[in-house]
Amino acid sequence: MFKSKVRFVLAGLLSLSLLTLAGCGSNNAPAPSDPAPTEKVLRVGSDIAYAPFEFMDEKQQPTGFDMELIQALGEDMGYKVNIETAAFDGLIPALQAGKYDAVISAMTITEDRAKSVQFSDKYFLSGQYIAMKKGANIKSLDDLKGKKIGVQLNTTGQYVVEDKGMETNKYDTTPDAMNALISGGVDAVVADSPVVLWFQAQNPNAQIESINADSGAEYYGIAMKLGNTELADKMNASLKKLMDSGKYNEIYKKWFKEDAPKF
Repeated sequence: MFKSKVRFVLAGLLSLSLLTLAGCGSNNAPAPSDPAPTEKVLRVGSDIAYAPFEFMDEKQQPTGFDMELIQALGEDMGYKVNIETAAFDGLIPALQAGKYDAVISAMTITEDRAKSVQFSDKYFLSGQYIAMKKGANIKSLDDLKGKKIGVQLNTTGQYVVEDKGMETNKYDTTPDAMNALISGGVDAVVADSPVVLWFQAQNPNAQIESINADSGAEYYGIAMKLGNTELADKMNASLKKLMDSGKYNEIYKKWFKEDAPKF
C-alpha cells in the first residue's frame, strides 16, 4: 500500500514536470512570421509584331515604344508587368474574356472599339500612310481604286480603305503586308504612319516610298475591360504623371528621334 502511494506521488511529480517542460518549450517557440506580401501583376496583351511600338529584340524579349511605356506605367502603379503576344484581332476578345487586364498594341481609339473596351486617355498621335513602290505615281487614297491594297486585319488602315468602297488584301501583320508590297503581291499598303516609316528605314534597298493618306488624326489608347474604371483611373493618373515629369517624352524621343507632340 505504501509503495502504491509512493508510485502515485512520483507519477504525479513526473506529470507535473512534463507539463512544466512543455510550457517552457512553448515559450521558446518562434512566433509565426507574417505572410509575404502578394505581388501585384498586370497582365498585358499585345501583338508584338508592330515595330517601333512592339517587337522582339535579338534576345526575343518584347521591346519598343509601347513596351517601355507600359513598363513605366506599371512601375508607377506598383505592378509587375507580364506581357503576352497574340494576334491583333484576338486581343479585344481575350481582354473581354479576362485573359488580360490591359492591352497596349498601337490601338486606335474608335467609337466602335469603345463600345467593347474601356480606353485610357490618349497616349499617341498617329495617322495613315500609303506605302508603294517608287514610281507608282499614287497621290491619294482615291488613286488606289482598282489596285491591290494590302492592310493588316482589323486595323484602321483596313477601315479607311474599305470606307472608300475599295477591297483589301488582309494580312495578319503590317510587316507581312509590306513584304507583299516588296514582292509584288500588292500595289500599295495602307497602315499607321510610324510603322510604315520604320519599315522603310529598316529596308532602305526595298525601293519603297510613302505619302500621307490624309485620312485624319488618330489617337492610341490602352484598352481595359469595359467598366474597369478603377484600373482606368490608375492608368490615367500614371500616364499624366509620366507626361508631366518628362518620362513620356524621354521614351518618345528614344524611339522617334524628336519630342512628343502636344495633344
